[in-house]
Amino acid sequence: MTNQFRKNDSPRHERAATTPGAPPALSTYELAHRDLNFLERDELRSLRFQLELLKPEMLLDDAKIESTFVIYGSARTPVTDPRRTADNQRSHYEEARALARLASSVPEGEDGSRNFVVCSGGGPSIMEAANRGAADVGRASIGLNIVLPFEQIPNAFVTPELSFQFHYFPLRKMHFILRAKAVAVFPGGFGTLDELFDILTLMQTGKMPVVPVLLFDQSFWKQVINFNTLVDAGMIAARDLELFQFVSSAEEAWDRVQSFYDANPEPLWHRRAPA
Repeated sequence: MTNQFRKNDSPRHERAATTPGAPPALSTYELAHRDLNFLERDELRSLRFQLELLKPEMLLDDAKIESTFVIYGSARTPVTDPRRTADNQRSHYEEARALARLASSVPEGEDGSRNFVVCSGGGPSIMEAANRGAADVGRASIGLNIVLPFEQIPNAFVTPELSFQFHYFPLRKMHFILRAKAVAVFPGGFGTLDELFDILTLMQTGKMPVVPVLLFDQSFWKQVINFNTLVDAGMIAARDLELFQFVSSAEEAWDRVQSFYDANPEPLWHRRAPA
């Protein structure tokens, strides 16, 4: 695919407005695609949605990224955790980093295509650990950043040409899911819960094929969400609990992913049992 974002590709007559003797640089005279004030009007929101969908999609295609391993988790998780260290366990940060190293070990295809490319929210903590793990083994990783008033500054380990910034949460979440071949979810807050339930809902309703969804730290998740209560109340089917698995280590998570695709070489679709 040719580079759709090269500079100075406008016809000469379109660039004439910036040359000496050209008409005044009034907003009304500005070419529509160069007029930021115009593009940011409320009426242009649908166009901005489309652009935010297309830009990462096209550039990820250019990079031959066929599938991703998405790693979700809190932006507030500490690098070290004395409680887990006391139990001879890696911190959640180090588990995410170790998992990213394992996922990044998948070799490129003969045509340069890449699978299980680590993808994070691009920010600090668990997101940083994911990108850092890929960098540990010299592999590229994706960061899907978003404009927020706090906690969302691109970390130093995202591959620069695969670092994207979003304004709209729905478009960012779509890009997390479009190429996801596996998802790991570490303890987190509202954002992490939102992302977890989003992908579970899409799989439950058959809007996307089933992929391994791996929840780290079973004790955390069972305190935060009583999944069995949802079944007992008839809000979900018992079979829906099969859409995710609890894991305790990066190695266990990666083994689950490999076993899943050994058993399901073709896309698998979840069918919710009738009420």
